[in-house]
Amino acid sequence: MKRGKKYLEAAKLVDSAKVYDAIEALSLACKTSTTKFDAAVDVVFRLNLDPRKAEQNIRGAIVLPNGTGKTRRVLVLCRGAKQAEAQAAGADYVGDSEYIQKINQGWFDFDVIVATPDMMGELGRLGRVLGPKGLMPNPKTGTVTMDVAKAVAEIKNGKVEYRPDKVGNIHMTIGKVSFGPEKLAQNLKVVYDTLTKVRPSTVKGTYIKNVSVASTMGPGVKLNPDTIMAANK
Repeated sequence: MKRGKKYLEAAKLVDSAKVYDAIEALSLACKTSTTKFDAAVDVVFRLNLDPRKAEQNIRGAIVLPNGTGKTRRVLVLCRGAKQAEAQAAGADYVGDSEYIQKINQGWFDFDVIVATPDMMGELGRLGRVLGPKGLMPNPKTGTVTMDVAKAVAEIKNGKVEYRPDKVGNIHMTIGKVSFGPEKLAQNLKVVYDTLTKVRPSTVKGTYIKNVSVASTMGPGVKLNPDTIMAANK
């Protein structure tokens, strides 16, 4: 892949053979951002998982203490009094069948769907459309629930979902460059702690193989996972 001049200059600041401690790695990820906008900072955990095995295809959601820096548009599908609850909680769109019809016609002006269980039968018909986009609500991530107010509040306050890709990597955004390394470290700690707690009992040997962080369009920085919990104490 051909890289731009800014990327190549930024990459010179990173020793590709070195594994940095958490704060240093996050500082480098911020320093090597090459965009004019406030870039996102992403983390990738390479885990010793085989997602083909049901018990190792871990999935869930995490509320980051400092949020992600991104405002997420929430669609809530529910009926009756739940609609007022969702609106009061700050949902961007609230309704039932009419929104399912809009999605079926190609409308996707939202980032997350929260649905009450009674809506899933109707919504499930759009699985082929929503599934590949990662938009289908799921009880494991708290997006199929009767407590729509809580779900909306958590999403608005920085809730992110995690799920391994086909080779066992978990990729997620932990904030923006403008957060600085300390706030990013606080978010990273919560992610690391959560992934450690949901380690499948069938995993043998090293669970977290390696971790790297990078800003949008910036170079990757290898990070020592053993230093994450000690960062910024």
